[in-house]
Amino acid sequence: MVPTKEAHLPKAALRSARVAAPILMALGAMNAWTAQTKADYAALSTALCPCVCAAGLFGEDLVQRGHRQDLVVLAHIAAHPGAEARGIARAVGAPERVVARNLSRLVEIGLVLLVEDDVHPALRSYRFTS
Repeated sequence: MVPTKEAHLPKAALRSARVAAPILMALGAMNAWTAQTKADYAALSTALCPCVCAAGLFGEDLVQRGHRQDLVVLAHIAAHPGAEARGIARAVGAPERVVARNLSRLVEIGLVLLVEDDVHPALRSYRFTS
């Protein structure tokens, strides 16, 4: 087996954006406030950089959280073809509205097929497209 040169981050590093973003935002805001009170505009602009970085980290974490939820829903559908939205929500431990949003997105991009369309949204069943 040929070793690959891919870099893999541990799960703790992936979750660190949830901790690092608020800390960066707080430090940047405190430094910006201090610089503004001293009328040091160079320090103020420098202090705002961590705030912008924190906003980017927070946004990326939100996007990745949606992708992770999509993967969990896809894995359940793979194991249980024809699964209903309500059953998927119960199995993955997510609210029905979140699973419905994930399923809607997955149907829209063509990964999942809606089997029963004429029933209540919570009772619709889904399977992979063939």
